[in-house]
Amino acid sequence: MFGGSSQILVLSQNTKRETGRKVQIENVNAAKMIADVIRTCLGPRAMLKMLMDPMSGIVMTNDGNAILREITVQHPAAKTMIEISRTQDEEVGDGTTSVIILAGEILVVAEQFLEQQMHPTVIINAYRQALEDIIPMLKDNFSSPIDVSDHTQLVKVVKSCVGTKFIGKWSDLACQIALDAVATVYKEENGRKEIDIKRYARVEKIVGGSIEDSCVLKGVMLNKDVTHPKMRRHIKNPRIILLDCGLEYKKGESQTNIEISKEEDFTRILQLEEEFVQKICEDIIRLKPDVVFTEKGISDLAQHFLMKANITALRRLRKSDNDRIARACGANIVGRTDELKEEDIGTGAGLFEIKKIGDEYYCFVSECQDPKACTILLRGASKEILNETERNLHDAMNVARNVMLEPRLVPGGGAVEMAVAQALVEKSKTMTTVHQWPYRAIALALEVIPRTLIQNCGANTIRTLTSLRAKHAIPGNWTWGVNGETGQIVDMQELGIWEPLTVKLQTFKTAVETAILLLRIDNIVSGSKKKNQDGHHQETIKPESVPNAGREE
Repeated sequence: MFGGSSQILVLSQNTKRETGRKVQIENVNAAKMIADVIRTCLGPRAMLKMLMDPMSGIVMTNDGNAILREITVQHPAAKTMIEISRTQDEEVGDGTTSVIILAGEILVVAEQFLEQQMHPTVIINAYRQALEDIIPMLKDNFSSPIDVSDHTQLVKVVKSCVGTKFIGKWSDLACQIALDAVATVYKEENGRKEIDIKRYARVEKIVGGSIEDSCVLKGVMLNKDVTHPKMRRHIKNPRIILLDCGLEYKKGESQTNIEISKEEDFTRILQLEEEFVQKICEDIIRLKPDVVFTEKGISDLAQHFLMKANITALRRLRKSDNDRIARACGANIVGRTDELKEEDIGTGAGLFEIKKIGDEYYCFVSECQDPKACTILLRGASKEILNETERNLHDAMNVARNVMLEPRLVPGGGAVEMAVAQALVEKSKTMTTVHQWPYRAIALALEVIPRTLIQNCGANTIRTLTSLRAKHAIPGNWTWGVNGETGQIVDMQELGIWEPLTVKLQTFKTAVETAILLLRIDNIVSGSKKKNQDGHHQETIKPESVPNAGREE
């Protein structure tokens, strides 16, 4: 009835499709290459990477997330790896390099099972079981509580984070800045802790001076000058009003036409404008403030009225800056001047002053009684140094925040990875199914962290790692790890290298889950733009990954 079977084309001709084992091995290789890029950025002996962006800007850093953010990659699996670094940075702020190295290694150890024709689902199940066992191990067996009221212990934790960064030389100053900033923005309401570093701890970078000149201001600093040269620039115990409305005549939103028949009408219109501005200023003057901040503009006439009343005014603030001043001095942001009340005025600031630093004028609202917002003033020789210092400080503040929110610590220097690896190996001996081999492979993959630390400081990798394994085989030695400076094995409790439990949990979860995601892929369909006869580009399928539906190609 039918003729010979003809070939059916489902995908368009210029679409490329890869399937089966080839895809899985390619994904493993892509992840390995990304991990190799930043492998030398781990530990106190980390090397810096210099990256040039298309606009000829230079980035010098050893922060995993900052490096991968600047790299452009083609492979979808490599893009996923870059994404997990960003996730780690947003969630806990530290461990961005570790998570990439660990995820890459977990995929590398899976490669031998794929070549032995083991089904990806078997490997995934073993990996998932290992992750479920790691989480309680970390919480119950390999972590210790910390007293957040003990300043010395907090400094040790933050110093462990800062020690691997560019600002490690100024670690005491960096720890003090990070802890001061976090303590300032710390807020507890109804038993719920809130530490919003991103919104209320602003970093202001000023080129010039040295890093030692950096400090935390108990208040807010803005890159603004007063609107009128005769306004006061130094006020003690100022009464501050914050506005979200313009102190100028409202203009028509679109083109406005007014027809005037008499000359007096034009004079009357100008008079109405003046009266409107005068009324706004009188509403403000009525409350006798010293300083007025507004997010919108201030007309020349309004400046005149305020200056006559001996009131200093600053205009066009960012919304975020206005919020910070409100938290620092206790003022309320008001949308209409006729709604101003005495309780809206901020009286918590001890000093308002304008200072010139370099070529710019800066406004300081400082010496606040109970500021819940702060500004970190960073000084440095060049823009690149300031950018790297800011990135390092961001990590340090996040570590301090994590410890305050979840006061438990795990030993650093690869000690906790070795302890977990040893526990997984012991547990795998009780398993009888084929799952035990991928399960044990996770233990092998975890050893990549101490191994990389040893490699980066130039010590003998095999001998040191074997000694460390032997140490962890004896019960009770779970705090022994690698000294990243010398490459020798030491007790982290004596060395004082600790990491927040939150960071380590997030690292393990993200790394294992990413490896599971990439192992599930068994098809990659990619399309390209093809020119048609008119010379226009013709769209085809975008690159996408098809998860493994449980059958092999």
